[in-house]
Amino acid sequence: MINFNGKIVSLDSSQLLQNRAFLYGDAVFETVKIVNSKILFLEDHYFRLMSSMRVIRMEIPMNFTMEYFEEQILGLAKAKNIEDSGRARITVYRNEGGYYLPQNNTVSFLITAELIENVFYSINQKDYKVDLYTDFYVTKQLLSSIKTTNKILNVTASIFANENGLDNCLLLNDSKNVAEALQGNIFMLKGNTLSTPPVSEGCLNGVMRKQILALAKKTENLVVVEEIISPFDLQKADELFITNVVKGIQPITKYRKKEFSIDLARTLVEKLNELLRSN
Repeated sequence: MINFNGKIVSLDSSQLLQNRAFLYGDAVFETVKIVNSKILFLEDHYFRLMSSMRVIRMEIPMNFTMEYFEEQILGLAKAKNIEDSGRARITVYRNEGGYYLPQNNTVSFLITAELIENVFYSINQKDYKVDLYTDFYVTKQLLSSIKTTNKILNVTASIFANENGLDNCLLLNDSKNVAEALQGNIFMLKGNTLSTPPVSEGCLNGVMRKQILALAKKTENLVVVEEIISPFDLQKADELFITNVVKGIQPITKYRKKEFSIDLARTLVEKLNELLRSN
């Protein structure tokens, strides 16, 4: 089942092959985590989606309030009996008509949802190896900071990672600095300084990125900055980790010949789970 324009229908009953998301990547999306019938960080997800729609000149329907957004996602989760612990994705696409120039800017949406085994975030203790992906680059522009369905860079880099026995790749921007990982933002600990690239470097304006920055700033003896990270900096880091809403924090244990600790990642996951329990 999917939620298609506010109605829960069978996936086979919707005719989506001619939509603009399929033809041109003319769509934006949000992936959310559901815990105990609540969408985590609801406001952040909602306002990022609204901002993304405005950036690419989509008309925002009058009824598309935060309450409607929440109702539609949780309604599907309830229908699939996964409201205690699940993930959902809402994709908003411009309605069909036209070629590169759309005939109008009205939109439709669909929502998919699936079960997640664990309610709370946890640290994966297994080795997690990454390397740089240098075939294509992230551009330092506003479009890179929003979640559009044009993810061909992430797809090709994922294939590269799989072919080379890697768990993930780090993407570089057109200035050859580190922008982000395939499925999330990148953080680097060096000494007592935790850094992450600013959004102006072309990274996604991540919802979990925002949460980790806030939690880290409340951590004693830790300096938190948003600054450029070069590939050379990675070799000097004490710790590297990736963040996204579904996983939370994924520590990197190895980059080329350098191995890293996971102590701060473990501490921040504990703080993140405390935040969830308090809500």
